[in-house]
Amino acid sequence: MAEIWIIEEAHKGERLDQFLQDALDDVSRSRIRKWIDEEYVLVNEVQVKAGYKLKVGDQIEVEEPEPEELLTAAPEPMDLTIVYEDEDLAIVNKPQGMVVHPSAGHPHGTLVNGLMYHFQGQLSGINGVLRPGIVHRIDKDTSGLLVICKSDRAHTALSAMLAAHDITRRYHAIVYGNIKEDEGTVDQPLGRATADRKKMAIVPGGRRAVTHYKVLERFGVFTYVELTLETGRTHQIRVHMKSIQHPVLGDPLYGPMTFNKEQGRLISSVKDEISHGQLLHAKVLGFRHPVTGDYMEWESDLPEYFQNVLAAFRK
Repeated sequence: MAEIWIIEEAHKGERLDQFLQDALDDVSRSRIRKWIDEEYVLVNEVQVKAGYKLKVGDQIEVEEPEPEELLTAAPEPMDLTIVYEDEDLAIVNKPQGMVVHPSAGHPHGTLVNGLMYHFQGQLSGINGVLRPGIVHRIDKDTSGLLVICKSDRAHTALSAMLAAHDITRRYHAIVYGNIKEDEGTVDQPLGRATADRKKMAIVPGGRRAVTHYKVLERFGVFTYVELTLETGRTHQIRVHMKSIQHPVLGDPLYGPMTFNKEQGRLISSVKDEISHGQLLHAKVLGFRHPVTGDYMEWESDLPEYFQNVLAAFRK
């Protein structure tokens, strides 16, 4: 069960780790810092550093791990698709079903375990021991491109680009229903759902989130779309598309409980392809190289299961 505090004037300017040491008097400061590194502590639903200076109104959430859930990441050999690599960064094409970094529910077999083996420890350490080299994430059942930082200088620069929305991120998805307009924008704030903390939701006063969508192809009761992220919040595309009544096909969290007869017929024809998760692929990733300043962009092919669903719907 998570514990939550809202910061008042008396604690303005206090370090996060010091505040938590006082609030959790039976937990050591070193343990608190470990929790912060491993993302058991969030401030306004995002990770910050132990030395973060608190502001009035900040929401601190601590999901205290069980003792056996205190994790470390170890190198593990695995097949990785490295699209690009230089001394500062690498671009990886993550398959559907792979978790990005270790967590209590996924202590092994994550992308980070494979990266540690492949790069032999040559990864940025800014994001702690469980997420070396990780600047941004995509969901377990979303496939596609991720940038991995090998140097701290690249990590610092790319984090700033993400904060300034200076990174190109375009996704492809198949969604329920026929989107009538050719393109549009969803600008709705996101936060944790109060009824289910595993979910995100449209929350007044939440963090601003903007998704632009463009129709690529229509199948009557489903639509193939391209989605461009202006911001990058947790589950952003999945929640935004649900909010306009076009949830992503195969989404186990935000997909519809019922569907019409024609949708059911098409779903039955591709049930194996959509059984592992949402039809959502991070297809295009681009940014100015943090060292050279040159703009670079990568594009990955749709996974085979995604292509199979498109082919079936086109028939």
